Amino acid sequence: MTAVRVVLPGHLRTLARVTGEVRLDVAGPVTQRVVLDALEERFPVLRGTIRDRATGRRRAFIRFYACERDLSNDAPDTALPEPVTAGAEPFLVVGAMAGG
Repeated sequence: MTAVRVVLPGHLRTLARVTGEVRLDVAGPVTQRVVLDALEERFPVLRGTIRDRATGRRRAFIRFYACERDLSNDAPDTALPEPVTAGAEPFLVVGAMAGG
């Protein structure tokens, strides 16, 4: 098992009724899909808020970051950076802004 740190945007922390970052224990290769599956399993209220329920695709105004890199367009089964899998850096779920 690997302990992964996840930081959620304020509105999703409120929905999940958590404060600060979330720590998730995941098994196997640590990927976006594995982390998000574990997050939705622990907090069912988040299902459909980060990924579309039917397709599993990231919602348009949600972005993923780790180690100062935008991981939003990486394939869901791409391994996350080693500092994330080691628990040194968090996996960030960010609500994107739009408009002008």
